[in-house]
Amino acid sequence: MSTDPAAVARNKPTRGSASTPVTSKRSERKQRTREHLLDSALGLMEAGRGFSSLSLREITREAGVAPAAFYRHFSDLDELGLALVEACGLTLRRLLREVRRQELPPTQMLRSSVVIYKDYVKANHRYFRFAAGARGGGSPSIRKAIRIEEAHFAHEMAQDMRDLDMLPQLPMDALQVMCGLVVTTMMNAASDILDLPAGNAQAEKEMTETFVMQLRLVFLGARSWQPR
Repeated sequence: MSTDPAAVARNKPTRGSASTPVTSKRSERKQRTREHLLDSALGLMEAGRGFSSLSLREITREAGVAPAAFYRHFSDLDELGLALVEACGLTLRRLLREVRRQELPPTQMLRSSVVIYKDYVKANHRYFRFAAGARGGGSPSIRKAIRIEEAHFAHEMAQDMRDLDMLPQLPMDALQVMCGLVVTTMMNAASDILDLPAGNAQAEKEMTETFVMQLRLVFLGARSWQPR
């Protein structure tokens, strides 16, 4: 199954719809244009531009479409940024939930989640460079979208842990806080993953072990936590 966030951004057909071939082709063209716009924004940022410095005309020129075509997909640049956040988050959440639902031993589950996350960040580095920059200095609406996405991660993780009877002594509110710490650690680690020297297996191994240790310390602290 593809882990490309762009695949998540595609408009899914309505079940049972009876679209004609002409309508289907028009829909496919529209979707390709949308993906070109997202990809063009990512490409400009990869070249060193900040998202807030991009203009609609630059993005449409890079995508090879008329500026007016932009508004058939997004109301403004912030909405395009929100689409980038959503596309990346949905795929990653699904991958991590699949690991948790394998019911592996806790240590193996933790390590598997770290490796999947690391590989996903490396494979989708353009999305994460955007998110890393927007998380601290983007527009208020994009920062809010990233916080909401992080909250979704924490909530799903806490719910899965409760279903798997992990840390049963923790009340749900404390479990949510712990999962929030895990997500924050993950987001902070993204910058280290993005800065890994290309082809340096030793540096990647050391970073992975540090990441695993950080998360293990969070879990060990949670096991010892006592309500006042």
